[in-house]
Parts: sequence; structure tokens; C-alpha cells
Amino acid sequence: MSKIKSFAVSLSALVMVVLLGVVPAAAQSPSAAPIGSAAETSSLAAPPVNADVVANGPAVGGMSVGSLFMRADPLVKAVMIVLLIASLLSWMIIFNKWLAMARLKGRAAKFEKAFWSGQSLDDLFAKFGANNDHPFTAVFVAALREWRRAFDNGAPRESQLAGIKDRVAKAMSVTISREVDVIESSLGFLASVASTAPFVGLFGTVWGIMNSFSAIAARHDTTLAVVAPGIAEALFATAMGLLAAIPAAFFYNSFVSEIGRYTNRLDTFADELSGILSRQLDEKAR
Repeated sequence: MSKIKSFAVSLSALVMVVLLGVVPAAAQSPSAAPIGSAAETSSLAAPPVNADVVANGPAVGGMSVGSLFMRADPLVKAVMIVLLIASLLSWMIIFNKWLAMARLKGRAAKFEKAFWSGQSLDDLFAKFGANNDHPFTAVFVAALREWRRAFDNGAPRESQLAGIKDRVAKAMSVTISREVDVIESSLGFLASVASTAPFVGLFGTVWGIMNSFSAIAARHDTTLAVVAPGIAEALFATAMGLLAAIPAAFFYNSFVSEIGRYTNRLDTFADELSGILSRQLDEKAR
């Protein structure tokens, strides 16, 4: 009888434990979806909202150019500013050089048209001698001045012709070199930006990644949310370097090719002018 009482007490205790554990769980479990008319009238609850997303905005907004710059290390910011200035100066040089080359080619075409129109060299010298504003007229005026010096004391002797022709050729060669140097001015800056900007940007990237890894080590957290912003800030420096280097390299090569063609055109004109002057010297020599 005592055994039966003990078994009954134990069974009652077990039932109480089960009831105490099940009832609260049932009370906390989600209720079943409404059915029937309740399903048509019940409003749907709004999905849970992440407080961080509301406060800080979407991840794309956090990765804007301005935020990447403001979050960057001071040294990386300095690198970005240098690259931005280099890019702006490059575009100024590109625009000015493009306008200058367009003017030079237009004036060269106008001068060549007048030169081959049949006018005498003296008339052309009187017209362009005081308006020496581009390489073709500079070469023409330099050659004519040296050629006229040969007649200061009358017609030159035949023995003097070789020296006169050589001086005329040298005068044109020196003038061409001087004018081409002026045309090529500022191209060295484009070449420097094209060659060094990617490495400057890479330096900023390496420095930024080092700082990012240091911050990761300090936080003991390697989740993507912690790693991504620092890596993005660092890579932005490389993007700035490429943004400065690519246009500078493209337009540098373009201008070098265009100036080379213009120089060849100028050399051809100098050779033609040298031949004309040489022939007139031979005709007027004593």
C-alpha cells in the first residue's frame, strides 16, 4: 500500500512538472493563423525593421564618395587630394593644348595657302614679318632674314653660296626646335601624371588596408560589415589614381602623335623653302 502511495505521489509530481513546462511554452508560442471570417478581417503585421538600417540608411548610401573620403585615414585623404588636384590640372592642360593645336593647324593652313599663291618672297616677308605668331611664319621670317643678310654688300660670290645656304638651314632648324619646345610645353606634366598617379593611388590603398587590418585586429571581428568599409576606402585611392592617369596617358599619346605630324609638316616646309632660296641664290650669285 505504501508503495502504491509513493508511486501515486511520484506520478503526480511528474504530471505537475510536465504541465508547468508545457503551459508557459504554449502561452508563448505563436497563435495559429486565423481562419474563416477572421482571416479576411485581420490585418497583417508589419515585418520587423532593423533599427540600424533606419538610422544609418542603406548600405549603398554609406558607400558614397563623400563618406568614403571622410572616413579615410588622414594620409589617405592627402593622397586623394593630391590625385584630385593632378587630375584637374591635367584636364586644364588637355583643354588648353587642344585649343592651341587647333589654332596652330588653322594658321598653318592659312599661311601655306598664301605662300603657294604665287606671291613674291618679299611681299610675303612684308606681310608676315611683323605678324610672326606661329611656327610657319617664324621659320619663314628667320630664313628670309638670313637670306637678306647675304645681299647687304651686294650679290654674293659663288664661293660664298655654300656658307649662306648652311646659315639659312641652321636658322630654320633652330627656329623649328624653339617652336616645337613651346608646343610641347606642359606635356611633361601629363606624362608624369600618367606614370606616377597609379602608384600614388596604390600607396594610399596599401596604407588604408594596413589601417583596416589594424582596426580588425583591435576589434577581434572579421565580419564583412567590419571589413568592407575599410577596404572600400582604401581601394578608392587606387580608383582616384586611375581616374587621373588614364586621361593623362591617352591625351599625352594623342598630343605627341599630333605634334609629331605637325613637326614633320614644318620640316617639309623648311626643306621646300630652303630649296627656293638656294635656287634664287644661285641665280643672283656673281
